[in-house]
Amino acid sequence: MAKQIQFKRIEGLDFARALAMFGMLIVNFKIIMGAAGNGPDWLIWFTGLFEGRASATFVTLAGIGVALMTRKARDGAELSIIKENRVKLWKRSAFLFTLGLLLYVADWTGDILHYYGVYMLIASFLIVASTKRMIILSSLFLITSQILQVTMNYLKGWHPEQLFMEYLDFWTIEGFIRNLLFNGYHPVFPWVCFFLLGMIFGRLDLSKKAVRNKMLYISLFSLITIEVLSKVLMRLSLSVLDGNSAEFLFQTGPIPPNILYILSNSASAIIVIVASIYIVEKFAEQWLIKSLIQTGQLTLTHYVSHVFNGVGLLALFNRLENQTLAFSLVFTILFFVASIFFSVLWRNKFKRGPIEWIMRKMTD
Repeated sequence: MAKQIQFKRIEGLDFARALAMFGMLIVNFKIIMGAAGNGPDWLIWFTGLFEGRASATFVTLAGIGVALMTRKARDGAELSIIKENRVKLWKRSAFLFTLGLLLYVADWTGDILHYYGVYMLIASFLIVASTKRMIILSSLFLITSQILQVTMNYLKGWHPEQLFMEYLDFWTIEGFIRNLLFNGYHPVFPWVCFFLLGMIFGRLDLSKKAVRNKMLYISLFSLITIEVLSKVLMRLSLSVLDGNSAEFLFQTGPIPPNILYILSNSASAIIVIVASIYIVEKFAEQWLIKSLIQTGQLTLTHYVSHVFNGVGLLALFNRLENQTLAFSLVFTILFFVASIFFSVLWRNKFKRGPIEWIMRKMTD
């Protein structure tokens, strides 16, 4: 019998969640304030670094979480444990899907949680699937997505004058399915690939430095190679394509999420996660590191909070339009600092965040 890997909680993953959340706050507040592009070049570049990458890291971490949660089912292969884990994932999938739609009803059209619900539903059928099968499935999702982007109208459903800000037929059956699977902010084709990547990565023995180093080196090489390839392909293709078409096919930004985007952001997600594990191992006793770990353990609560508290504050002070990137970034930092302090105070008294506690009560 193969020796089973012994796991314990990896606090570096919580630290990475906090970093990913900070990146998502930068992107979301920038967009909601209408601040995109309204600032010096260096600030446009800096805030642009997080577009698509923070969310990709977040989804990858969710996949790792599922892999760690279901390891007993995978190791023992007992049908009762597999079924128990699958049912638990179905319940959490339904919870996140419903919560996300409630946020959408509350006018948060950039929601990611209802997509999470579908990723988790797909993952529930793969908890004991072989790594090879998951890699093949991820490849099929990615290739199918690229084919759909080339053969179908990627802009269908989006408001022509508020492109990628307002989806006109979200609440129709056709529009909802199109948004969910094809051209929403985080469509299943191909965003589920990040979740499956996390499930694969989470099966590794991350307590071993040799394993982490190997993944870090591979990811660094992949990231550099793909980014260089993207620039080369865009330049070479200009002899037969216009600039917009070249970017559509070969850029590494999130719209559209083409093959190069998925590969580049998969690599950067693994780099952030592995680096976070190393940082926590070396500086685990530092107050800031401990605080960020606690913040990462409450990310679902903070996600909901930034929709109601963050956007609510901006609406109260009439700061939802035509703001500068500098103001957007300062507000984001202040909101994140407030989130850190809330996390520390809350975790001193409670094991889980308020939304996390509700989810556990309803799904365990």
